[in-house]
Amino acid sequence: MNHLTTDLIEALAQKQDIEEVFRYHLETAINQLLKHELTVFLDYEPYDREGFHSGNSRNGYYDRTFKTEYGELHLRIPRDRNGEFQQQTIASL
Repeated sequence: MNHLTTDLIEALAQKQDIEEVFRYHLETAINQLLKHELTVFLDYEPYDREGFHSGNSRNGYYDRTFKTEYGELHLRIPRDRNGEFQQQTIASL
């Protein structure tokens, strides 16, 4: 079983709201996808030697809130030093 399945079973057993479980896992998955999207854009993994003096590098994150049917997702949008990265995961950000 994965974490989502385990968390769902625990929430159901404790008679908790499962929408919060979905919201948490959706938020986590989208944030991971955004980080991976920047990795593909830069064409090197974080802390990889190829990234040194490459002309562009990771430059932190900025936060955005995105409303879904499961509640608000707090997304951390990665950015690059040159400002060229345009994420494609969430179209309306």
